[in-house]
Amino acid sequence: MDNRIKKYIKKDGKPAYKFQVYLGIDKQTGKKLRTTRRGFRKLRDAELELKKIDYKVANKTLELVNTNKNITFQEVYEEWYQGYINTVRESTFNRTQGMFDNHILPAFGNLRIRTIKPVQCQKALNQWYNETTRNYKRWFNYVQAVFDYAVKQDYTVDNPARKINMPKKHEKIGPDIPNFWDKSQLQVFFSNISENQEPEKYCMFRLLAFGGLRRGECLALTWSDLDFKNNTLSINKTLTQGLKGKQIVQATKTRKSNRIISIDHSTMESLKKWRLLQKKIFLTHGFNTLEDNQLIFATRNNTHKSLNTPSKWLQKIIEQTELPKITVHGFRHSHASALFSAGATIKEVQDRLGHEDAQTTLNIYTHVTEKQDKEAVDKLVNYLNI
Repeated sequence: MDNRIKKYIKKDGKPAYKFQVYLGIDKQTGKKLRTTRRGFRKLRDAELELKKIDYKVANKTLELVNTNKNITFQEVYEEWYQGYINTVRESTFNRTQGMFDNHILPAFGNLRIRTIKPVQCQKALNQWYNETTRNYKRWFNYVQAVFDYAVKQDYTVDNPARKINMPKKHEKIGPDIPNFWDKSQLQVFFSNISENQEPEKYCMFRLLAFGGLRRGECLALTWSDLDFKNNTLSINKTLTQGLKGKQIVQATKTRKSNRIISIDHSTMESLKKWRLLQKKIFLTHGFNTLEDNQLIFATRNNTHKSLNTPSKWLQKIIEQTELPKITVHGFRHSHASALFSAGATIKEVQDRLGHEDAQTTLNIYTHVTEKQDKEAVDKLVNYLNI
């Protein structure tokens, strides 16, 4: 037996063989390279593997540069992530990190990236498909991105994630539950908020419903964003979640999201009343609300409200009524639907909501209310006159 081969006892109490062999000098670092192989159940298996390595070293067919052939998927991800964070906003790479921590790394993290096969990628994808409605595609796009990076860095020769069949969600039977309210439902909602007793809450939902703002855009507003003379609102920032759950203010979602919109007279009057009341309330707490950067909606400590606050307020009001459940984002849907019902063009709705392209407006907001559908039928019958 070659004296480089050693017998040892595994954790399960069974004997096995291992060896360490000198490979030569690393061409990049000049350091000596050695490799250790272990886990051979039979002596002849260890001897055969050792002879193969000796042959490659003798014939100079063994690559002596340390190319990290055993690098794991997680190690590659960590390298990729350091470059990725320089290409997106903090809120985006924070969400991406969560996707990896909660879904991608549990599936691939501890595997050596060069050993991962297409069948393993397909298995993970199929599992995500069964667990979620649409996020599985986004998660797998990131898996492909890490493998693409690994190929560029010569950690592996190809991308197994490019050799899968992407599953498709089938349409559900029955109507989708709409995430918006029509005119009468909005009237019921606002009848359950007292402008005099809950002026801040009333103003927030009034802006969401009549301005079509995103939740983060609304919570980031300062009084300097309002032009009471011209009845306009400048939307130029958003409150979002950064690393470790910390709330941060950053630029709006897209270039088109940075916009100035007109606000109706009633909403502006409500905001004027709230500003005067806020001044009195916060003065008793030692805060001067006359600063340009004073938040329109603030905590008792004059800081940004939690991103969850609008949702909590909304759900309490819904529980008091028989209104169908919608999310805070549903007010944006409701705003768009109302604009369409009032005769606004796609371009007008797109500009007001700050969508980068018209297709987004069409995909999300082409709702037809029951009233509109009935009106369309009446017009058809009157036209045909049969």
